[in-house]
Amino acid sequence: MSKVRFLNVMIDSLFMDEAIAVADELVKKRNNSFIVTPNVDHLVLLESSQELRDAYSKADLVLADGMPIVWLSKYYGGVIKEKISGSDFLPKLCELSAQRGYKVFFLGAAPGVAEKAAENMRQQYEGLQVVGCLSPDFDFETDPQKIEKVLEQIKAAKPDILVVAFGCPKQEVFISKYKDVLNVPVCIGVGASLDFAAGLKKRAPKWMSDYGLEWFFRMWQEPGRMFKRYVLRDWRFLKLLWKYRKQK
Repeated sequence: MSKVRFLNVMIDSLFMDEAIAVADELVKKRNNSFIVTPNVDHLVLLESSQELRDAYSKADLVLADGMPIVWLSKYYGGVIKEKISGSDFLPKLCELSAQRGYKVFFLGAAPGVAEKAAENMRQQYEGLQVVGCLSPDFDFETDPQKIEKVLEQIKAAKPDILVVAFGCPKQEVFISKYKDVLNVPVCIGVGASLDFAAGLKKRAPKWMSDYGLEWFFRMWQEPGRMFKRYVLRDWRFLKLLWKYRKQK
């Protein structure tokens, strides 16, 4: 795989079909692999969070989730071939799983969301085995007993792929900390992708996504939460561009 340094992270420069082929190989190798899909917000958080940087350092596949990253990559170390968002990658991963007979577990999102996402994915991809859906309490990671209960339920299901939808950095930190305990061939953090798969949230039209405006669509849908992320926090992305300008 061709890796490209972009600001504070190394990203695999792949097309979607290449990324799915790599994921397939990771499942076959059964080495407790970890996939991350950094977007602009992740890069901002990486700059200030050692815990998230430590988690990212354990990732086996790093896919660019954002057109600004793709557009700017050629000025900061090399060309990234394609934007591969978690919400685009998840259906492809489910399609692969249906074809190969891989077992999938959905962890996270609000109660009932993972089940609805599983139902929709099963309808779309005949033969897909979703062997578990679980939405832990929001602060479950602060309670050792709740953590153990979650871990035991996943281990009992013996999935080949664990899809974690806690949002960044919680999902990345969780996977990094417990992936070897869980002994799952591939774990991936997908943020809001289960909400999209469940049909509870609408994705931006393709033209908006292609022009890097997906953030605007999401802020229009959830102004309170997304304003805090995209305006109050992610303006720091401009500071990162200046800080790492010597990569050009």
